[in-house]
Amino acid sequence: MSAIKTLRGKGRLTESNMREGLELVKQSLLEADVSLPVVKDFTAKIAEEALGENVLKLLDPTEQLVKIVYEHLVGLMGPVDHSLHLNKGGLTTLMLCGLQGSGKTTTCGKLGNLLLKRKLKPLLVAADLQRPAAIDQLEILGKTLGVPVHTDRDSKDPVKVCRDAAAKAKQLGVDVLILDTAGRLHIDEELMKQLQNIEKELQPDQVYFVVDAMTGQDAVNSAKAFNEALELDGVILTKLDGDSRGGAALSVKHITGVPIKYIGTGELIDNLEEFHPDRLAGRILGMGDMLTLIEQATEKLNKEELEKQQERLKRGEFTLDDFRSQMGQAKRLGSFSKLLSFIPGMGQMTQMMGEMNVDADKEMQRVGGIIDSMTAEEKRNPKIIDQSRRRRIAAGAGVQPQAVAEIIKSFLPMQEMMKSMSSMNMRDQMSAIQSMSSMMAKNPTANISAPKKGTGKRLTAQEKAEARKKREKERKKREKEKRGQ
Repeated sequence: MSAIKTLRGKGRLTESNMREGLELVKQSLLEADVSLPVVKDFTAKIAEEALGENVLKLLDPTEQLVKIVYEHLVGLMGPVDHSLHLNKGGLTTLMLCGLQGSGKTTTCGKLGNLLLKRKLKPLLVAADLQRPAAIDQLEILGKTLGVPVHTDRDSKDPVKVCRDAAAKAKQLGVDVLILDTAGRLHIDEELMKQLQNIEKELQPDQVYFVVDAMTGQDAVNSAKAFNEALELDGVILTKLDGDSRGGAALSVKHITGVPIKYIGTGELIDNLEEFHPDRLAGRILGMGDMLTLIEQATEKLNKEELEKQQERLKRGEFTLDDFRSQMGQAKRLGSFSKLLSFIPGMGQMTQMMGEMNVDADKEMQRVGGIIDSMTAEEKRNPKIIDQSRRRRIAAGAGVQPQAVAEIIKSFLPMQEMMKSMSSMNMRDQMSAIQSMSSMMAKNPTANISAPKKGTGKRLTAQEKAEARKKREKERKKREKEKRGQ
């Protein structure tokens, strides 16, 4: 967090420079879409504790301020309760509510997937009769999961649909009934009345408010309205991408007072994680979230392949094939930018790529295409790739030969670093990664990325002509899109 960085190097934490830091903390929270009342309350509590006499006497007051901010962030977003409070030996009914587009239907599927992993049998209920596409979407999710879905396309009464689904659940021996209710673009009386009728008739065991974390201040307004109309038991935050929208968690928890159960971190059916306030606080402060990354890696990555790569590293081997394999493994964990947000010290690299307008995922895809165009021997020993080989590889990957040269140039020091890291413990490896992040932030051309102007060898006349054609083609495409054709 830039607010904390301004205090580093100060010998003592005085009232003036601490208040300056807190003002920047306030600004950062507002930019993260935390509501103003929450921000004011938060910074007031921080100021009260940080200005204590004991704090001012510490040798490193900056670290103490970081600790206080972190602890208060955790306190605001906690305590947690990940339990779905399932009834043993009987039917449990979960009701999902929220605005249209908040991700309720997708979350129904994700919860169904979660229950399947726990060896339970769910039944999804399409009670959103206002939007036919929601019924189609739920049926597709059910088919993908192998989970039954109750629908009634002829009915206009969502209460009847839910009531019939409850009866069907008992016939099928279902463990959990998940109700996907209707949403609206904006909160209105008709919507709330409909939801209250469903709640009154079905008496759900748990009512979860599903909110899109990207809606910012609107998340606060909708949370307040739903909390007043229904007896909420928990919140599920969707589209929470790393640390960029942590503010929604702060605001919604402050307004509703109910625990945040889960966060949706992607579009895939298994992108539903238990909410950990300490981890999200770490992301907000730029401290990373290695615990979540390790959990996801343990669950999703090919352990056998990772073990083989680790053995090769121990022997001092790291080839372009190994690098290509690691990229494929990393894709299973989500976007490249998302992975960087989990790793301490890598936030500056993400910011640097944004400033350079670099799409990390497309860039890694381009790098993969170049490596795939190489022979097995070239991947093992890229030093043998001369000018003629570069041209052949470039033609196969659809790039300029200069791009191939840049890949090789960037890979060789990475190869040496990976070999040296193979003998390090986890702590030393993390230190090396952070050092690499710092180096890349200072020298962007050290990244595996598209060649910058003025680097590498001169282009031939033919290559220049091809580049001009490509730029002209892209220009015409942009103009066509602007005209709406």
